[in-house]
Amino acid sequence: MTNVRAVDSFTEIATLRITLKDSDPPIWREVEVPTSITLKVLHDIVQVTMGWLDYHLWQFVIGGQTYGLPTDEDWGTAPRKPASRTRLRDVIGPGTTPIDYTYDFGDNWEHELVISDVRRGDPGKAYPRYIGGERDCPPEDCGGIPGFYEMLEARADPTHPDHAEISEWLDEYDPDELDVFPIEVALGRIAARRNAAAKRILKPAND
Repeated sequence: MTNVRAVDSFTEIATLRITLKDSDPPIWREVEVPTSITLKVLHDIVQVTMGWLDYHLWQFVIGGQTYGLPTDEDWGTAPRKPASRTRLRDVIGPGTTPIDYTYDFGDNWEHELVISDVRRGDPGKAYPRYIGGERDCPPEDCGGIPGFYEMLEARADPTHPDHAEISEWLDEYDPDELDVFPIEVALGRIAARRNAAAKRILKPAND
């Protein structure tokens, strides 16, 4: 019975909707994620799905509780529970669960995460699994949402004093383009790590 519960828990999935707050037009992603993952793995999924490079500190806030790096790695930021010791299934409720996620406390990229539709996953599919999204995420270290849109305006205006410098810095960046291939590859790597764990959990149940 214990192993059956472990199998059911491991194969349960939910829909994750990620939206970068204050982006206009919206920058968003949708992913199917296992509920058995830790919040640290959820952080990894948000990073690769949005297109961030994981250079900076981060945190989740769920129901008023903060989760992030262990206290000896948080560089004096607010007290938090270790994300690596908390599983997604333990912090979500019935219906939908909102989660606040902040990346880079300098640029302060705030994301709205919504977990919904908890259900059994398809055994023929690998999770996490990319479903959809629109627009590329901003470049790292560009000054948050205000700096991002100021840079786009400067690039679009040949008379702006910083036009040449910003155009060179942004290079061929196109905010309206979204390259799905690297997202799918990165999520595939995370799924492969889960599959290795699945063999340890599911094999005894099938013997």
